[in-house]
Amino acid sequence: MVSVTKEDILAKLKTVKGPDLEGNIVDLGLVSDIFIADGKVYFSLTVPAARARELEPLREAAERAAKTVPGVKGAMVALTASREPGAGEPPPAAKPKASPQQGAPRGQPQGRGKVEVPGVKTIIAVASGKGGVGKSTTSVNLALGLQAEGLKVGLLDADIYGPSMPRLLGISGRPEQLEGRMLKPMENYGLKVMSMGFMVEEDTPMIWRGPMVMSALNQMLREVAWGDLDVLVVDMPPGTGDAQLTMAQNVPLAGAVIVSTPQDLALIDARKGLNMFNKVNVPVLGIVENMSYFLCPDCGGRHDIFGHGGARDEAARIGVPFLGEVPLAMPIRETSDSGKPVVATAADGPHAQIYRDIARNVRNRLDEIAGTRAAPEIVFE
Repeated sequence: MVSVTKEDILAKLKTVKGPDLEGNIVDLGLVSDIFIADGKVYFSLTVPAARARELEPLREAAERAAKTVPGVKGAMVALTASREPGAGEPPPAAKPKASPQQGAPRGQPQGRGKVEVPGVKTIIAVASGKGGVGKSTTSVNLALGLQAEGLKVGLLDADIYGPSMPRLLGISGRPEQLEGRMLKPMENYGLKVMSMGFMVEEDTPMIWRGPMVMSALNQMLREVAWGDLDVLVVDMPPGTGDAQLTMAQNVPLAGAVIVSTPQDLALIDARKGLNMFNKVNVPVLGIVENMSYFLCPDCGGRHDIFGHGGARDEAARIGVPFLGEVPLAMPIRETSDSGKPVVATAADGPHAQIYRDIARNVRNRLDEIAGTRAAPEIVFE
């Protein structure tokens, strides 16, 4: 097998002329850090925002060039738009009002920079202020719970640095490339799924800067043949950094589910997630308290290892719904580790019922928002 290096890729990219056929894209500084994994090459081209659409052929040329390097199995190249401060903004005195877009998905807010995903009616985010609270396990079982409600559901793993959907859903292999740049989503248990974990090996570290992460997320969202979906569940990266904020600002989210554990430290971080979504006008559908209590498999006794009721109290304090509490239970851990989520493989059991109740609460909350929210008046500031 031929080993591919960054130097090999850069040498080939120097044959690609820059915009207006001046210089080449490497010497002009348009090429981001290059990432190579399993013979696939990933990088982005930084171009002026005003010319991003017209420079799509430049991206295609760079992708073709990278694919010709011996040993390269495939390439993913994205355009990253740069904007000069204040460029393209109307003067403060002029704030034209636009009519709301027609035909928007149920409950889905529309705003500047938020472009719908074809075929997807509603997008919801599952988020947490920190890692290690069981957000991804909650995302999987919530998606399956919504499916049990009779909805067509997809699942996007937006955690580029720590993708977990391949393991949680027991899916292996690579996505099939369809016509153009579109990818066919992977599938198991009736869920359509996309994750960076399908692109690279499980132990491959993703050493990417922010623009490359956002380019990858945008491609997994908009260059995947999702088909007709009632709901797309997005398993967000943990925390409230640039990737999370940009995702919330650019994806037309109908709402967000916040996952926390009961202890005060986790709740402090959960509040950060709540505040982030409030600042970008994404409705908070409610809070899930994960690892709410421990059920001893031997004695059947209940133990509040991390305390109990903290998330419920927090939900009441800030005035958002409490969606449910999930115990720290061996069956949930075992089915998650084995790629057999409890809602799919033990649908009649008590733990699956907890997730199904949470899914029903989320669906009711979406209906409530859709029924009470007036059509937004979009103001370009």
